[in-house]
Amino acid sequence: MTEQPQVRFFLGANSPEGFYSLYDQLIDREKAEDYFLLKGGPGCGKSTLMRRVAQRLEEAGEPVEYILCSGDPDSLDAIAAPRLGAAIVDATAPHVVEPQEPGILERYVNLGSCYDTPALKAIRGELKEAMEGYGDCYRRAYRCLRAAEEIRGDMRALLITPAVEERLRRRAAGILSRECKKTGGEPGKAVQRFLNAVSCQGELCLFGTVEALCSRIYELWDHYGLAHVLLSALAAGAMAAGYDVIVCPDPMAPERMLHLLIPELSLGFVTSSSERPYAGRRPYRRLRLDAMAGQEALRRNKSRLRFARRVVQALVEEAVEAMAQAKAMHDALEGLYNPHVDFAQVQAEADAIAGELLEGR
Repeated sequence: MTEQPQVRFFLGANSPEGFYSLYDQLIDREKAEDYFLLKGGPGCGKSTLMRRVAQRLEEAGEPVEYILCSGDPDSLDAIAAPRLGAAIVDATAPHVVEPQEPGILERYVNLGSCYDTPALKAIRGELKEAMEGYGDCYRRAYRCLRAAEEIRGDMRALLITPAVEERLRRRAAGILSRECKKTGGEPGKAVQRFLNAVSCQGELCLFGTVEALCSRIYELWDHYGLAHVLLSALAAGAMAAGYDVIVCPDPMAPERMLHLLIPELSLGFVTSSSERPYAGRRPYRRLRLDAMAGQEALRRNKSRLRFARRVVQALVEEAVEAMAQAKAMHDALEGLYNPHVDFAQVQAEADAIAGELLEGR
């Protein structure tokens, strides 16, 4: 039997303005029953605990949504079990989460208690030295992303005219008439999730999540940011017809849409380009949005646009390199902490949480 792709998203983004958080959207508070907030420093087992709980839940047949760390996609920042109304989150900076209903919904889990404090005090100097320059790396990354987005904004201004926007909205209306028959129910709701991240591993897109949730996928071939107009119209129309949607913003411009998922219709719209091609099953349809831009503007600015795309790519690669340097520092720090963490205690805590959640089904 073929293993189903995991549902994985990001809720934080390394954006031109710094860390951008969507962690307030991890759970639907109206339906939530249990929300565990993990506290503790580097290497104390937060990601380990979440993976252990997720494994136990999946073995019991419960679907799990994985929230990856945008700085280090090999690490977890949160998991959610929608059918159980439960979630666990790393509630430390930069994605600080504080309780709104303490003791009722949210509960703290103090993994700092798993540290061997006397042993850590003995290497205090090494721990402080390991993170020197960490913040500077991220500040350099954000400066590069800010410059890249300025250039991307200039490209959009050249090509997205009122006439182009109208063509895109008409195309959206045609798609909606085929794909989104009215349900007759209440308007749908939107939740935001990042599918993309600029990380220490490069620019990533979690296309496997699209395939896990959607059997029919529209690929939007777009180099200049035209997809946002089309996707905004599609999202509004789908919600008006009664369908819930997952809006996936662009981490480089979080106010703009990059992808749209409508799980109830098993329908997805993903933006791709030569720099970030869609890697997945053959799309149901492929729309060349570049062709919907003003052809005269494209011809007149061909050299300028080509140069701008190269500069943007170089700036993003520089940001990625800065994040990779920060990741190496963090790995060194965790390497110092790990021998002085009681991981048996972490696992026992994970098993206790999983057991409680499954007992309440």
